[in-house]
Amino acid sequence: MAFPQTFYRWRPHPWHGLEVGDDQPRVVNAYIEMTPYDNVKYEVDKTTGYLRVDRPQLTSSMPPTLYGFVPQTYCAARVKALSPTSEKGDDDPLDICVITERPINRGEVILRARVVGGLQMIDNGEADDKIIAVLDNDPFWKGANDIDDISPALLERIRHYFETYKLLYGQPSKAKIEKIYGREHAFAVIGAAMEDYTEQFG
Repeated sequence: MAFPQTFYRWRPHPWHGLEVGDDQPRVVNAYIEMTPYDNVKYEVDKTTGYLRVDRPQLTSSMPPTLYGFVPQTYCAARVKALSPTSEKGDDDPLDICVITERPINRGEVILRARVVGGLQMIDNGEADDKIIAVLDNDPFWKGANDIDDISPALLERIRHYFETYKLLYGQPSKAKIEKIYGREHAFAVIGAAMEDYTEQFG
């Protein structure tokens, strides 16, 4: 008996083995590394694909949304070109924040995220954009299609988290949010990150 084509004999790597999505850039797959309940920073191990403990959260801030990345994306020259004050891309998959109404309290899940905008973040000189999305099949957010559909208070919470989550006592922050942008620019960033991935990995 042959295995069905959709069966994986081995676990697929969440960065390289999962698809961006069949309705990208409007709706993308997101692999979630962290939840708003995590006081430890988790990050996918780029060699094995398993979730690795990176470090305890350095401040009292907790992630305000689900946080992970878009598979088969990479932030290099094309992403940098969309972030004019950066020196280079951060050589990582494209980060994504996913807003949900019901709490999701575990990581290492895959979900469909409807893109509404993003943050143009510069971290230590590197382009480190954060795409902002909502859970695609969440009835609470069914009317959210652009950044103006998201509460300014929540956007400020997200911005504050990323400007302070690496903050070390007595040292200035190396992370800065240049601007918050809408879905059309977010679509361009996703497209650039997909092209950067293809160039880097084929």
